[in-house]
Amino acid sequence: MDFQHRPGGKTGVGGVASASDANRDRRERLRQLALETIDLNKDPYFMKNHLGSYECKLCLTLHNNEGCYLAHTQGKKHQANLAQRAAKEAKDAPAQPAPEKLRVDVKKFVKIGRPGYKVTKQRDPDSGQQSLLFQIDYPEIVEGVIPRHRFMSAYEQKMEPPDRRWQYLLFAAEPYETIAFKVPSREVDKDGKKFWTHWNKETKQFFMQFAFKMEMKIQSLLPPTSNSGPTANQLPATLPPPPQNAPPPPSSFPPKMPPPPTNLPPPPTNLPPPPTNLPPPPSMPPMMRPGMPPMPPGMPMPPGGMPMPPSGMPPPPSGMPPPPLMGQHVGPPPPMPMPPPPPPPR
Repeated sequence: MDFQHRPGGKTGVGGVASASDANRDRRERLRQLALETIDLNKDPYFMKNHLGSYECKLCLTLHNNEGCYLAHTQGKKHQANLAQRAAKEAKDAPAQPAPEKLRVDVKKFVKIGRPGYKVTKQRDPDSGQQSLLFQIDYPEIVEGVIPRHRFMSAYEQKMEPPDRRWQYLLFAAEPYETIAFKVPSREVDKDGKKFWTHWNKETKQFFMQFAFKMEMKIQSLLPPTSNSGPTANQLPATLPPPPQNAPPPPSSFPPKMPPPPTNLPPPPTNLPPPPTNLPPPPSMPPMMRPGMPPMPPGMPMPPGGMPMPPSGMPPPPSGMPPPPLMGQHVGPPPPMPMPPPPPPPR
């Protein structure tokens, strides 16, 4: 707001505006705003009389120009009259019926009891994945009705206290009662080969199979941690290269021998004596010493089994014992006689 060019004012210094000046400036700002946003041709209460002035048919007020009328429409009196007129029109208007909401009619039928069922627990021999196979018998099911099923959370049912470890599998078919099975609250595998349903119209049996997803135990796969060793942040970024002349690592270590047992029983002392009436050993064929000439044919054999030396061979030396016979025990040689000691010197 410009406060210059007033009586008692100085150039460059804004004086204090009076109340009338502030109101005039406020009305001018409202008029400019109303001219930009309001179209007078669509206002049902705007009227121009024969004198050239403007009237408000709602408030019965007279205005000199369009700006004055627009400033009046933003005032408290005109807004209060608009609220009263809207309330009166709403009261006099006939009651309009509310739009009808779409409702689903609940089927009502006479329940004849619970169907028979059979549950089979299964496990994949290759992957170890667990699965369940349900067989529900509906011998008196309504013609044209196919059994339905759905999984329900433990927080939806009102029969038991909610437990997040369990969920419920429901089966429904008219006119039988809805039955539910309590199964573990694990993620179900949606694979088409493991999750399937089948309705046999001839035998009136409903089959359903689903498998649980495999749960990986992350903690068991992690290596054990130790406080004495370095952590992952303390390990070096690059390892030093191995030495050039280092011996190759051994391919395998020798197995450790187990210690001898210490709690063995003592050997028995009351063993029977060896038998004395054993048959004599069979006679052995003649043997030849290495380096001896072959035995001529027709040469007699001694009773010991060794051939006699030929007549042309020299006899053995006197100091050597004769060769042992076959089957004779060879023992240490007899001691040689020692010569007498020399007499002591005189």
